[in-house]
Amino acid sequence: MTDATTATVAAAEVAPDPSQGAGPGADEARSLWSDAWRQLRKNPLFWISAALIVVFLLMALVPQLFTRIDPTSGSLRHVREAMSGDHWFGTDKQGRDIYSRTIYGARASIIVGLLTTLSTTLVGGALGIMAGYLGGWLDALLMRVTDIFFAIPMLLGGILFMASFPSNADTSYWAVVGKVVLVMTVFGWPGIARLMRSAVLQVKSLEYVQAARALGARPGRIILGHVLPNAVAPVIVVATINLGAYIATEATLSFLGIGLVPPTISWGVAISDALDTVRTSPHILLFPSLFLSLAVLAFILLGDAVRDALDPKSR
Repeated sequence: MTDATTATVAAAEVAPDPSQGAGPGADEARSLWSDAWRQLRKNPLFWISAALIVVFLLMALVPQLFTRIDPTSGSLRHVREAMSGDHWFGTDKQGRDIYSRTIYGARASIIVGLLTTLSTTLVGGALGIMAGYLGGWLDALLMRVTDIFFAIPMLLGGILFMASFPSNADTSYWAVVGKVVLVMTVFGWPGIARLMRSAVLQVKSLEYVQAARALGARPGRIILGHVLPNAVAPVIVVATINLGAYIATEATLSFLGIGLVPPTISWGVAISDALDTVRTSPHILLFPSLFLSLAVLAFILLGDAVRDALDPKSR
């Protein structure tokens, strides 16, 4: 299970009048995000991490902006060449351009990270809201299920699942990606669920939420209009940090040969392919490892910057 960095909901003064419409809860949420944006703009780590993430996203979406070399094309005449003007990062053991493969490798790694983050946030967030807001036997049941999944580390669960249902070269790209995303979602949602439940328990006891209940507002409207806007901040922080962890987990599974597999191009696959040449041609391992580390670091720094902006007490 990926360790979730502890985050708290920022404290704010609550207006006592639960008027109709969006209500004071939404006003407080808008003030929170406005203050957070002002703090983010002053944080150099935010701009550094955001710039790196934009570059990685462009690499994933439009790799042609960075290279016109076919990452699958190789020549035995250029096997394991060192860095040169024709091959900036050198070539691998099949004569393929490492720079091109590193650029194109961002796509699979970023897609897996984004899809896993989205799915774990949706699943864990929904279950956390249900447990925290409704309480009672449903809360107890969901938390016991969460405890069961917490007992299984994500990497161990991923190894067991992927080894039981292996992929091969004939498996379609999206089938392989979907399988990796599924296994990380199955073992990744409990942390988000617990965090969302904790935030909802804190927010639902506030005066404007209690007043909205007393006025007969429907649970769905209370959750969407009052609870969720004020409870989602710590989840966003942890989800951002987890995105980097999911990219690293995908690389680990691919390195072990049970995640993404060739001909899929990813940083994890490239690192796995370079393992047997690390002594004779270390540059084959260096560049995909470097880009993987920078991507993980960028999302962690972004999460830390967002946390500091949303929770002044953490600064």
